[in-house]
Amino acid sequence: MSNIESVLVENRVFHPPVAAVQSARISGMAAYDALCQEAATDFEGFWARLARENLVWNQPFTQTLDESNAPFYQWFADGTLNASANCLDKHMGTPTEHKTAIIFEADDGAVTRVSYAELLAKVSQFANALKASGIQKGDRVLIYMPMTIEGVVAMQACARIGATHSVVFGGFSAKALNERIIDAGAVAVITANYQMRGGKELPLKAIVDEGIAMGGCESIKTVFVYQRTATACAMVAGRDTTFSEALAGQATVCAPEVVGAEHPLFILYTSGSTGKPKGVQHSTGGYLLWAKLTMDWTFDIMPADVFWCTADIGWITGHTYVAYGPLVAGATQVIFEGVPTFPNAGRFWQMIERHKVSVFYTAPTAIRSLIKAAEGDEKVHPARSDLSSLRILGSVGEPINPEAWMWYHKHVGGERCPIVDTFWQTETGGHMITPLPGATPLVPGSCTLPLPGIMAAIVDEVGGDIPNGAGGMLVVKRPWPSMIRTIWNDPERFVKSYFPAEMGGKLYLAGDGAVRSADRGYFRITGRIDDVLNVSGHRLGTMEIESALVSCSHLVAEAAVVGRPDDLTGEAISAFVVLKRSRPTGDEAKAIATELRNWVAKEIGPIAKPKDIRFGDNLPKTRSGKIMRRLLRSIAKGEAITQDISTLENPAILEQLAERM
Repeated sequence: MSNIESVLVENRVFHPPVAAVQSARISGMAAYDALCQEAATDFEGFWARLARENLVWNQPFTQTLDESNAPFYQWFADGTLNASANCLDKHMGTPTEHKTAIIFEADDGAVTRVSYAELLAKVSQFANALKASGIQKGDRVLIYMPMTIEGVVAMQACARIGATHSVVFGGFSAKALNERIIDAGAVAVITANYQMRGGKELPLKAIVDEGIAMGGCESIKTVFVYQRTATACAMVAGRDTTFSEALAGQATVCAPEVVGAEHPLFILYTSGSTGKPKGVQHSTGGYLLWAKLTMDWTFDIMPADVFWCTADIGWITGHTYVAYGPLVAGATQVIFEGVPTFPNAGRFWQMIERHKVSVFYTAPTAIRSLIKAAEGDEKVHPARSDLSSLRILGSVGEPINPEAWMWYHKHVGGERCPIVDTFWQTETGGHMITPLPGATPLVPGSCTLPLPGIMAAIVDEVGGDIPNGAGGMLVVKRPWPSMIRTIWNDPERFVKSYFPAEMGGKLYLAGDGAVRSADRGYFRITGRIDDVLNVSGHRLGTMEIESALVSCSHLVAEAAVVGRPDDLTGEAISAFVVLKRSRPTGDEAKAIATELRNWVAKEIGPIAKPKDIRFGDNLPKTRSGKIMRRLLRSIAKGEAITQDISTLENPAILEQLAERM
């Protein structure tokens, strides 16, 4: 698609179907505007009303927002509740009790269904097993599980007894696990012997063992092992126990532990602009409220819907829109194990047909990869499946390019399904800027407008407002209930990262650039403003990857990492490496590049593997020794160097680094 065609697509406006407007919870822009006006007129009253209407409180709150220790805001702080009870117990005695809660499709296609009553029994039994092992309210539990019903059960069981969970994506390395266990002070790990992906058994328990063996994990007392496959794994006597052993004799009833609204529900680690991952801490009350509201508003979830979010529980999307949001909303959801291209690239569309999915939520990277597959093989094209059950489509993780938006709209949604292009972050807990399916006119490539109560704006470096049509930094001007509370064990980093003094200390800095359209005031996200990459919707810190490369100490003397645009993953990792030996060329260079990619996969995880690795005798630096990353970004993009290089110490290195391996 040419630039002119792309602009025309971006300027096209798609209005919600009449049926969607008539039936939606937020029906038409007048209803949206009314909610925004309510929030603007009575900010605390707006949130108090929603919290009372949408959550079950053991002790009602009397103070909505406490700003006395800003930016460490507290919401509903004197109220008490339990997250698991709001997801499960509240449905007992209602028609939802016997409704299907989860339709689980395994990697091999086997399907398991559990009702809300059955899920409550499973969660309660596992909660009793956790308590029997000595885990108490306030303890931290690390979860390293495959995408199974048991993964959700583990999270809900922790919430049920007031333990704070920290889920680690199953693709992360032993070192990543070790760092998170130590930082969180976890007392237990919940894992599986293996996970299944694309017909292959991949180890989990062995990676846990390796991570603990690295040292510093003396806090771990118990490792629970779910036997996902029949293949045996090593077990440590006195520490490790299988699920079947732990659950033996445990009752299927467990009273939920009542906690304060500000009690930490979970810690989820995410990459920042420094090498150390940030433990994003979320509260119980505010987070759960926003999970419920965004299910209602963004997805317009209805009792008859079958909801499918394809995200892994190791990411925030899997927390909010798999483990908590659908359950607190009483929805039926699909959970799938595996990859979208196995056993063939039509699996997503075949599963939508098989399970009559009505609300489908996935990432632009997945969409782009399936476009490519469909263009190469008509047998896996969406047209080969009956997608008539769909009524709403969603996009998450990164901005969706207009071309992919149009394909998704036409070939998956049949030009009848609104697309909710959602912008949000690990730190925000839920959607921030997104269309509403029964209200917002859609523009491909734009996440449109903030949800009611979210005071988003675009500002300059000192916090001054920027007019529509000009780009700047995305901020939120007022706190909101589901926002990050702090960085675990590092409150100073929390303040510095998100509420910088140079902006007055009161604006939440999202870390993304954005622009608002001059006509509608719609937001479009333009990319990160810090050294964080967005690869297939996953945030990765450049320093984190650089540190991993340099830790290959027998080979690497120095490394610099930047991002470049990529048609499939949105952004790709480009690494520039100086070795402790002469610069390699040809097959030798390719072999070393492969070794370094595998090293990074071992240190962080496969998602962090650089797509490009280039070798140089040194890196482009100023005479004062600073790496000129803007030049590396140009090289990574294949652009001619037109910037001023007069301060560069070694200009000849640029041609050398332009050679890709």
